[in-house]
Amino acid sequence: MADITRRLGWRHLRGAPTAHIRHHRGGKLLHDGPGLSFWFRALTAALSEVPVDDRELAMTFHARTSDFQDVTVQATVTYRISDPALAAARMDFSVDPDTGAWRGTPLEQLGTLLTETAQQHALDVLARTTLASALVDGVAAVRERVAAGLATEPRLPATGIEVVAVRVVALRPEPDVERALRTPAREQIQQEADRATYERRAVAVERERTIAENELASQIELARREEQLVEQRGTNARREAEEHAAADAVRAGAEAARSLKLAEAEAERSVRLARAEAEGAREIGEARAQAQAAWLQVHTGVDVAVLHALTGTRLAENLPRIDSLTLSPDVLTSLLAKLGTRDPA
Repeated sequence: MADITRRLGWRHLRGAPTAHIRHHRGGKLLHDGPGLSFWFRALTAALSEVPVDDRELAMTFHARTSDFQDVTVQATVTYRISDPALAAARMDFSVDPDTGAWRGTPLEQLGTLLTETAQQHALDVLARTTLASALVDGVAAVRERVAAGLATEPRLPATGIEVVAVRVVALRPEPDVERALRTPAREQIQQEADRATYERRAVAVERERTIAENELASQIELARREEQLVEQRGTNARREAEEHAAADAVRAGAEAARSLKLAEAEAERSVRLARAEAEGAREIGEARAQAQAAWLQVHTGVDVAVLHALTGTRLAENLPRIDSLTLSPDVLTSLLAKLGTRDPA
């Protein structure tokens, strides 16, 4: 929409770079071009504004396939007005000189023209296609047919319109039909998922079985090795006992031999000692006998009183030491009586 301002009965128009402005006064074209800016009088000016930028037209329409199934087509057409003068002559692009707004609805007319033309060509191609083929290849076929149809449509160049691109966004069946079509695929997907689940479970069970077998084999091997270990320990214990018994026998034989040697040595020493003691005793006896004989020989001619005195002396030498002597009255009286009765001679 053009930007129009008021100044003392005059109007000033300022157009956008993407808007083609045409200014007529008295049937004469005074201004023609995009992005213009000029003053004019509202009572004598005839203004038109034609957009020259690329525009997107979204369209949705229904069609029926060859097997009588309704489908919905969603498409987008990109177009532009390549000849603004021709478009302004064929359609009402005039604007209000006071507000700058279009007096009519030219873009809606263009949209209707493009939509009906595209719909006609889409219906043409879908009417010869089954629903299954349309869902598989219908998007490309409809796009190509609509683009070709719009390119060959004579009314569009006559109106100054150029189609830039055609895109078909989607081609959908009715919701009930779509659900029915999805069911087999969903069932197949579910079956694939179930099969994958079963295979995964089977693989898991197989792995668990393999693990259990490995564990059992490990336990069997461990038990076998424990049996070998017990047997080896028994063999080692038996061998150790035999070695200990042999060592004890050797030790006992050595102890017996040593004891025998010690006994023989002790017996020999005892014999030698006994012989020595006997020899010593014999020599001592002989010495004593010789001494006694000599003593007797010396005292052969000695008086008896002297012998009594020597005997008393020898007896006194052999008596134990007397520290104190207690004489009872009876003993003293008897002694005195014996002394009184002894002969003084």
